[in-house]
Amino acid sequence: MMAFLVKTSNSWLKSFWKFSRPHTIIGTSLSVFALYAIALSLTSTSISIANLVVCLATWLVCLAGNIYIVGLNQLEDVAIDKINKPHLPLAAAEFSPQTAWGIVGVCGAFAVVFAAILGNYLLFTVVISLLIGTAYSLPPIRLKRYPLWAALCIFSVRGVIVNLGIFSHFQAQLSSNQGLPPVIWLLTLFILIFTIAIAIFKDVPDLEGDRQYQITTLTLILGKKAVFNLSLGIITCSYLGMIVAAFFPLFQVNQLLLGLIHLVLLILLWLRSFKVDLEQKQEIRDFYQFIWKLFFLEYLFFPLACIFSPTLT
Repeated sequence: MMAFLVKTSNSWLKSFWKFSRPHTIIGTSLSVFALYAIALSLTSTSISIANLVVCLATWLVCLAGNIYIVGLNQLEDVAIDKINKPHLPLAAAEFSPQTAWGIVGVCGAFAVVFAAILGNYLLFTVVISLLIGTAYSLPPIRLKRYPLWAALCIFSVRGVIVNLGIFSHFQAQLSSNQGLPPVIWLLTLFILIFTIAIAIFKDVPDLEGDRQYQITTLTLILGKKAVFNLSLGIITCSYLGMIVAAFFPLFQVNQLLLGLIHLVLLILLWLRSFKVDLEQKQEIRDFYQFIWKLFFLEYLFFPLACIFSPTLT
């Protein structure tokens, strides 16, 4: 009996992990911890039990909000996911709609309630993000049907709201009233541009299901090759912009580290792009995951450039 319960529990947790869309969970986690590290470095504050608890609590709130958004999207896309992403729990019948709605409801409520406890900046960030996520997926609005609005939803949350809102939250918790420094605007602009590429490219592997269920995407309008090149060009511009920005002393960063890292990542991006066969769906999915890995790396390397800034040491 115990073995059956353990097996059932493990199976449920595995399905829950897939339901949470791990690449988005990793991205959300890294962004929270990166903004925490940047806030500490810019305010010359040391890690303490108190501010570490605030960071971990903020992380849990953001994870709950993340699961609400991706879960709601899956609930409205079951038929499409059976074609595009049959491994997802609802499409694979590992979760019932009732179970999924329960998870979404609990996570949404948890995010809002605990954000309200932790502070106004976090509450504003969470509420706006959840509202946009709801409008993205849920009828009758369902903005994901329209390429421009769908992209706007994704990059406004990932690019602007999360970075500015979470940083402001941490800054307030650290009792700092310095306003938003140039370096945060630099990171926000980079993530904004990069997320546009993610928003554009994410529908390339899902061509068949989107066409069948009449979800208009740029891939259907322009074709896979054009969208691939457009996404590649946008990411290239974001890296070139960061390399140029590294030469400006306005930003409190280690200029050599920032410029060199982004040059290396740009080279890796192009080397990887040459290997993609757009006629192979798995290769397209792999390249999409590679783009997400580059996104993850930004939230690792950018804080390091801030922490090792000569002006802060």
